[in-house]
Amino acid sequence: MIRSFLHSGTRSFGKKFDYDVGYMHEVIDASSKAGIALTLLPMLTQYKGPEEARAVWAGALLASTLDGDCGPCGQLVVSFALEEGVDEDALLSAIEGRFEEAGDVGLGFQFAQHTISGSYETNTFGDTIRTRYGKQALIAASFAAGSGRFYPVFKRGLGEGQACQQLTVNGRIGKVAV
Repeated sequence: MIRSFLHSGTRSFGKKFDYDVGYMHEVIDASSKAGIALTLLPMLTQYKGPEEARAVWAGALLASTLDGDCGPCGQLVVSFALEEGVDEDALLSAIEGRFEEAGDVGLGFQFAQHTISGSYETNTFGDTIRTRYGKQALIAASFAAGSGRFYPVFKRGLGEGQACQQLTVNGRIGKVAV
């Protein structure tokens, strides 16, 4: 019963975002507990914080996902961002490493890069996020920076990973610079 429910939700997700969910079905078939855990993970990745800071969240999630290096996962993050109304030019700029042009998407992207780097130096990007949008936005960017890498790493562990070299934003191709 639970597996049927998990498979149904997974199929709906795959169809909505034109995303290959085959690995998710394999996880569900192998273990309903693992399938439930995989289903609950978006509670971390999808905590977006305040609406006015969605571009920051999107940039942080994109940077973390690209750090994990998975093209389909990165494309999925682009779809999430566009669904949230994030500016497509800003997304393309961040993908191509033009962070100043990317505005708040670039801010979130650089915040995640700094956070992931393991540096304990002051993260001025985090200070900027907190000052502009508040603590909730910083929490959302931190969740995104920490959790976006999960799916690419998990998929590689299952033998399903695919390198990310370019992403498409509403039909426009961006070459991944990072």
